[in-house]
This record gives sequence, C-alpha cells and structure tokens, in this order.
Amino acid sequence: MAFAVAGAAQCAEVPAWPDNYQARLQVLALVQTINANILASTSATLTLEKWCGDHAMSTTPKVTAQLQGGIAKPASPAQRERLQVTADTPIKYRRVQLTCGGHLLSEADNWYVPERLSPAMNRLLEETDTPFGKAVLPLAPYRRTLGAKLIWSPLPDQWENGQPPMPSAAAGATLDIPAALFEHNAVLYTADHLPFSEVRETYQRGLLEFSPPPTK
Repeated sequence: MAFAVAGAAQCAEVPAWPDNYQARLQVLALVQTINANILASTSATLTLEKWCGDHAMSTTPKVTAQLQGGIAKPASPAQRERLQVTADTPIKYRRVQLTCGGHLLSEADNWYVPERLSPAMNRLLEETDTPFGKAVLPLAPYRRTLGAKLIWSPLPDQWENGQPPMPSAAAGATLDIPAALFEHNAVLYTADHLPFSEVRETYQRGLLEFSPPPTK
C-alpha cells in the first residue's frame, strides 16, 4: 500500500512505512529531526528544500507555494500587538500549501505587514507561487518561535519506560500516519529587529514520503 498526496500539484506514490517497532523509532527520529531543524533555522522554506533534496523526494528539490484562495482570517488584536502595528494598519493574510516534488510538506497561515516589504516582495506574494520565506529573503529575516507542538507521535508517552509496543497482528501491515505531524507559530523580524509577519505552520506527512531505510 502507498499513500498519495492530496492537494499537491502532482501525486507521488511512495513505499509505505511498515508498522513495526523499528520503523516507529525511525519515524519518531525523523519527525524530531526536521522539527528541530526548522526551529533552529532562519527560513523554514530553505530547510524544507534541503530536506526534500537530502531524501531524494524530487529530482529538482524546489519548494513552491500553492495559494489557497477564498479564505479570510483578520489579524487579532494580539497579533497586531506582536507585529507592533496600530488597529488601522493594513495587514494581509495569505494561506498556502508548500509542496516539493508533489509532496505536501506544510500548510501555512501568514499575516504580514505589506508596508514593511518592498513593492517587488508584495508583487511576488500577490501574483506568484513564491514561498513567503523566499520572497522576503532580502530582508535577512529571522524567526522567534511563539509555540511548537507535536501533534502526532508514532510511540506513546513514556514509551522508553515500558515494553516495546507490540507489532501489528496483520502481516505486512503499514503504519497509519495522519496528515498533520507538528505545528509551529512564529514571528518574523527584519535584520533591524522589526516584526513584519506572523506565521502558523502545520507540517504534513509528506515530509516522510520517501523510501524507509533498510532494516536488518
């Protein structure tokens, strides 16, 4: 059985992960690794591209943003405070799915202050599929994480203190990986420490859509 990517520009079928203890440990390690890599980075987009290339998920590891139209989420008073703007300062909202090689890697909500971006950056965000992180690279941005949450784990809490989970009774069973793996909420700042965007990113199982490592 192989799972397909929903909502991506193209479908990519990959071998499924087996449902056994070793595979669950491997998946947990991979999720924690990409989670830590993104938290430590200045650009989630560039981190995702490197992940896609390192795991041969695309012949050309390029992350693109599929714009999700028809969605409106006005900035809250708390978000305006974090972005250091007044109640009447224009804030734009952008929702995208980030994909690479047909794999859905994340879904992102983005609130940004257009007057703190250049006209060229605003055009890229409004008219093209350029990921937000790439569009604003000339600002030399950095991130401050507001929150990070693991949504799913292949192993139960305190698994290290008990017996290994029993493998699935069905021969050849595959691991049931949900769509959402973990979530980040962050504020982006310019090199001059001026906040210009708040993002909420939900990272998807597409991050694991590559052939599992061989087992002994």
